[in-house]
Amino acid sequence: MSLIKKPSELNIQGKIKGLIYGQPGMGKTTIALSAPKPLLFDFDKGVHRVNFAHLDGVDTVQVTSYQDFLDVINNENLTPYETLVIDTGGKCLDFMSEYIIKNNPKMGKGNGALTLQGYGERKGLFSSLVKRISLMDKHIIFVAHRDTKTEGDDTRYVPQFGGSSYDSLVTELDLVGYLEANGRERTITFDPTSRNDGKNTCNLPSVMKIPVIVDENGNPTAPNNFFSEHVIKAYAKRLGASKLAGEKYNTLIEELKHEILLITDADSANDFVGRIEAFEHIGNSKAVAGQLLATKAKELGLSFDKETKVYQAPVQKDNAKPSLV
Repeated sequence: MSLIKKPSELNIQGKIKGLIYGQPGMGKTTIALSAPKPLLFDFDKGVHRVNFAHLDGVDTVQVTSYQDFLDVINNENLTPYETLVIDTGGKCLDFMSEYIIKNNPKMGKGNGALTLQGYGERKGLFSSLVKRISLMDKHIIFVAHRDTKTEGDDTRYVPQFGGSSYDSLVTELDLVGYLEANGRERTITFDPTSRNDGKNTCNLPSVMKIPVIVDENGNPTAPNNFFSEHVIKAYAKRLGASKLAGEKYNTLIEELKHEILLITDADSANDFVGRIEAFEHIGNSKAVAGQLLATKAKELGLSFDKETKVYQAPVQKDNAKPSLV
């Protein structure tokens, strides 16, 4: 079986790997729990700050060490859950660092921080974790606090997630969303801007309004389903559109190949050239058609006149023997 795949044959991961960050009190955990069938890993001991109504039907693991997390991942039945919520991602990384040093003290410094080699180990551990969750066919959402980063006279808001190793960690994720409030209205953006970090590989809208789902007394007025309805469904729709485009592309290429097979001489080659624009081209299909035609013309010995832009039949050689007279 060939390892080379056509677009429609690609095995595209349909689960999202994301991070949501913002100031305390923005409802980051609540939004993360709006993903489908979540299991909450409470690394930060902050589950009590979530509106109890939004915890209805949500199972929680109160994590005291990274080993707790591994025990659940390795030994528990996670079939009922579609999303793993890590709250907070920063605290998860802290526990991960402690775990690394405990298993290999040489990875740590005297003050408890990781060595340079230790940070490399943590990056590998984090990458393996994200890949494993993906192989389990589950979404994973990290929640993080907001940090402030000063660049000259400019101030940017970035996730409190990994410190100096943040850039290498975020390469594993599909989405990074910044949650903020303007008056009583909350919005989230996944686009990177001059004032906030972001990542938007799912082509979500630039700014998305977070619906109000509780009244002034904290009583629920609407279901907590923002991430399921507005993020994951949008991503699934884009994947569906990409798959359909891939199927159309493959069908078109097969049609072009069939047309090329029908070319037997200069006239049929020029006829194809005259019709090439009539095809509804997708991506590089027109270029592929040109390459297929050039290969076929070479097989038939046809030459292309650049001035007239037409193919010409090969010149017949005179095989008559010279006269001896």
